Amino acid sequence: MTSSAQAHDDAELDALYRDLAAVDLRPLWTITEQLLTPTPRPRAIPWLWSAATMKPLARRAIQLVPVERGGERRVLSLQNPGLGGKPYAAGSLWGALQCLGPRETAPAHRHTPGAVRWVLEGEGVWTTVNGDACDMHPGDLVLTPSWNWHDHVNGGDSEMFWFDGLDLPMIDALDGVFFEEYPGPGESQPEPAEHNTSERTHAGGTRYVEGEVEGVVSPTASPLLVYRWADTAAELDRRAAGSDEPLIAVEYVNPTTGASVLPTLACAVHRVRAGARTPAVRRSGNAVYVAFQGSGSSVIDGQRFDWGPGDMFVVPSWSAVEHAADEQADLFLLTDAPVLRALGIYRQETLPEPQSVTGVFLPR
Repeated sequence: MTSSAQAHDDAELDALYRDLAAVDLRPLWTITEQLLTPTPRPRAIPWLWSAATMKPLARRAIQLVPVERGGERRVLSLQNPGLGGKPYAAGSLWGALQCLGPRETAPAHRHTPGAVRWVLEGEGVWTTVNGDACDMHPGDLVLTPSWNWHDHVNGGDSEMFWFDGLDLPMIDALDGVFFEEYPGPGESQPEPAEHNTSERTHAGGTRYVEGEVEGVVSPTASPLLVYRWADTAAELDRRAAGSDEPLIAVEYVNPTTGASVLPTLACAVHRVRAGARTPAVRRSGNAVYVAFQGSGSSVIDGQRFDWGPGDMFVVPSWSAVEHAADEQADLFLLTDAPVLRALGIYRQETLPEPQSVTGVFLPR
């Protein structure tokens, strides 16, 4: 081809691209490598939010921001620096620290995103979910399934802190967010004569599986709305007694189906033995960890994150992660794995060797 012929073709191709752009079309052959990547390329980055930073700020918020001014909830959302200012812990997961002052009430509302609460500190608070008042204690898991009315009441004289986990970014990406205030904005559901109805109904029905649920998916949420730490700790102790593995993992499941507690969210506790180091594992899907008891560190894609009680950190999709504990440590884990399993795209792999530590994360 002559140089003049080549120049003519280049000019014609440039004109084609301009004409495509003018009518909002994109030629796939120019963007294939951006769209179909060999492995996931999440925009979220590994990050840690320390309790030493969050708790004082939350206490200041309790003093300065009435619940009604905070849009009915006093919540400090985890904002991943890789997401361009979006208030999300990862591309598919919302994580936050919610706080309630003495004798405060966060009014009732409902929304299509599903939510979980993992209690960190405090007593005397209950969350009412569709009329069932679920008492909350440290280490308890409370569910708020999609489109269930829910409010939070602090009937005591101390502050209450818990981790909020939602599938809000996922539901937003699906253009499926609906929100509704309780009839009579600013009001709460009537307090029932007896609390913890679902717990009594499913007495002895609390179920766990080792590791992650496989092969069981369900579009329905667990009818058991509160999972007690005493039961979880007893299950961890039982499994630890019969194993010498560095990590004991239990996932909360729906007692009627054996699936994850919510159709979009899986919740688990990982116990890391004192002095142990776990193998490095990659998993598709995002994960948020909350350190509950004990201290240790996690290596995520070569960077070491030191953590202790109340710290929260995120492991983006397909990031390699391994844990080590200075003392026995319990980590609460929230993931979007049920969605990936339902779609048949969940993957995980264990690395043959520990990761080399290339840096240490310094909390802000």
